[in-house]
Amino acid sequence: MPVPDTAPRLLRAFLAVAEELHFTRAAARLFVAQQALSRDIRRLERELGAELFVRTTRQVTLTPDGERLLPYARRVLDAHAGLAAAFGGGAARPLLVDLNSDGMTAARVLERARQLAPECELMARFESGLTWAASEILAGRLDVSFGRAAGLAPAVRAGLSVQPVRYEPMALMLPATHPLAGRAAIPLAELSGTTVYAGAGNERTREWTELAALLFAAWDIRLAPPVPLAVGVAEFQRVMAKAGHPVLAVVDFPPLPGAVVRPLVDPVPLSPLALVRRKGLDHPGVDALRTAVGQLAAANRWLERPPGSWLPEGDLALMRNPS
Repeated sequence: MPVPDTAPRLLRAFLAVAEELHFTRAAARLFVAQQALSRDIRRLERELGAELFVRTTRQVTLTPDGERLLPYARRVLDAHAGLAAAFGGGAARPLLVDLNSDGMTAARVLERARQLAPECELMARFESGLTWAASEILAGRLDVSFGRAAGLAPAVRAGLSVQPVRYEPMALMLPATHPLAGRAAIPLAELSGTTVYAGAGNERTREWTELAALLFAAWDIRLAPPVPLAVGVAEFQRVMAKAGHPVLAVVDFPPLPGAVVRPLVDPVPLSPLALVRRKGLDHPGVDALRTAVGQLAAANRWLERPPGSWLPEGDLALMRNPS
């Protein structure tokens, strides 16, 4: 049976409920009555011949068909917003940009993009980890994220576009009282036999832990075992203090109270940061982000590797030949 010409209004209703997972909040977001929203969802389900949501008195969840529709709805509405902006002067929908953590390279890119495209609404998210964010991008719940793209499964990466941003020098976050805290930089050889935390057990940041494991194996550094997943700076600081291990980071990582960040050297290990979005996404905010990356990378020499630096070959290949 051919798919009907679905009205964008019905897809907007679906997208609002899919993102809010709550009919009252979705109706408020769209400035419509909840009854009208429910009616549009029922009509869309009839047109597609599929149930899109499971509704109970306690929660709303997407069905498998709802999950399947989500990326298509995003793409249709992206195209519709682009058409409206090109011919009607309307604003594109907000672009959801995952920074992983605030105050680092990705935040600088977002700030510059906002300057380049002040008419766009670029909404920051802090989801912590490209492994998790990539699945959200493919499902249509996020638009853009940043991280180590080479750590993603090939099947996941096939649906994404990758733009290199920076070879980020790695660093170590240490308690201010640690014997190495007084050093300006820490040679990797001096960490031999040391246990360092790098997110083990956190499935959201699996790409980071895998990169750390490759680095640690080359310099006989032990990977710290999993700790409870901490949400928020205060909880992260408490859990790390309790575990007592230095934490692998990058040089721009904002230091926590009572801690210092020291660059790693001899050689300088690199974390390859890329801007990742789903293929086919057409949005003026994406254009602004890509331009911001180009400008900042050129001005700050982000894509120049220090001589003799360390980076796995697979990461280097993807940064040189992005998809």
